[in-house]
Amino acid sequence: MGFSFLDYLIVGTYLLGVTIAGILIAGQQRSSHDYFLGGKEMSWWAVGFSIVASETSTLTFISIPGLAYSSNLHFLQLAFGYFIGRLLVSAFFIPAYYAGDLETAYDFIGKRFGLPLRRFASSVFIVTRVLASGVRLFATAIPVHLITGLDYAACILLIGVFTLAYTYLGGLKAVVAMDVVQMFIYLGGAAASMALILNHLPNGWADVLRYATQNGTNKFQVVNPYWGGDFLGFLSAPYTLAGGLLGGTFLTMASHGTDQLLVQRLLGCKTRWDSQRALMLDAAFIVLQFAFFLVLGLCLFAFYDGVAFHRLGLKSSDEVFPKFIVENLPTGIAGLVVAGVLASAMGTLSSSISSLASSTYLDLFKRTSLGHSLSEKQEVVWSRAFTLLWGILLIGGAMLFRDTRNPVVELGLKIASFTYGGLLGTFFLGLCFPRATQRDAAAGFVAGLAAMVLVLSYSRIDFTWHTLIGCAVTIAVGNLASLGRRRAS
Repeated sequence: MGFSFLDYLIVGTYLLGVTIAGILIAGQQRSSHDYFLGGKEMSWWAVGFSIVASETSTLTFISIPGLAYSSNLHFLQLAFGYFIGRLLVSAFFIPAYYAGDLETAYDFIGKRFGLPLRRFASSVFIVTRVLASGVRLFATAIPVHLITGLDYAACILLIGVFTLAYTYLGGLKAVVAMDVVQMFIYLGGAAASMALILNHLPNGWADVLRYATQNGTNKFQVVNPYWGGDFLGFLSAPYTLAGGLLGGTFLTMASHGTDQLLVQRLLGCKTRWDSQRALMLDAAFIVLQFAFFLVLGLCLFAFYDGVAFHRLGLKSSDEVFPKFIVENLPTGIAGLVVAGVLASAMGTLSSSISSLASSTYLDLFKRTSLGHSLSEKQEVVWSRAFTLLWGILLIGGAMLFRDTRNPVVELGLKIASFTYGGLLGTFFLGLCFPRATQRDAAAGFVAGLAAMVLVLSYSRIDFTWHTLIGCAVTIAVGNLASLGRRRAS
């Protein structure tokens, strides 16, 4: 049906509205404590929904329906692992964070193992987050380009400039407030699409059931008991039950327990209990959200008469939902759904910018002689300067990409995944092994990173196992170094 003037007007109103609202809601920022932690006075429910929005990129909005379209609901096994991982972070990580009155995720490492390791961990986070976020911003522009017809540079600028504006002026309060609004916008757009599909099908939900179970298949299958035949086959098989539960658990412990992108919000709650409630809200909601997007994929499968995506003239299943938006959504609804696509992108991008700026300022710059002697007003100036810097770098970096076949895209995503294991293992060394020293933890961290380089370079092990492997190597080498040091003395 195309993208009409009304659709563009809706998208434009959304972009201006969230930018202005974010700035007004945030109010005045008096110090870096206000700017990066919201003064530690944010509501737990807002933080919970903000985490959901931060981890829901446009890739999730587009790819998860495509995954169900081309296969089944096996991805939910990973979502159940995510739920378990959040429970463990809530039970063990959050109490440790609040006991130490921390500013960033890496502040814990600094208090336990010393400032050099804190700086190293923060630097690893910064490098990998820049690569991953730049890649993700470029990938976000792909569906926006397909739907609106704007070129990639215009799509990136559209998302980046408005997001940077409210993140720069409003800090974490603005990011969290707009994340909540954006979450309901992208869910509203997806729900409207599902309602239109079900209304279009002659028998509604009965047709979805029929197409999902035709020819002896069952696209509603959640549990995958496949074991791969041998050990390497088991580790290489995607979305197995063990891989989903264990891999999802360790991946979530790393992302929600050691990644400043999400930990920053948990540290902005008023109390430890509020932080735990926020994470539990996120845990319950994220499983329901993944289930919803997967079912949307099954509805699309029925809408297109159960044909494979390549028979629709598409290169991948990721293009199925954008194709539906462009060709079938009526005027006005298409604008709402594109606003939802932008909302999922902006929630993730604002979180990336804020977390990079906070880690740079609090973990690195504030520890220098210049950063240590700043007044509260100067703190805000420097905090905003780092926010502006990282926003420009992410937008500029994303615009360097030209197409999805660029190997740097693949490299960026791999780098973002393999560092999680080393970070998580280092946190475990600090939490569970009191005899581990800075040298032991540093040796383990480096070994965990090196192990993941080998795994990614010379094996086909599925991504669900990467964090677990990196974490196990880090803990093992850290303890071996500790044992060797004690024997030598």
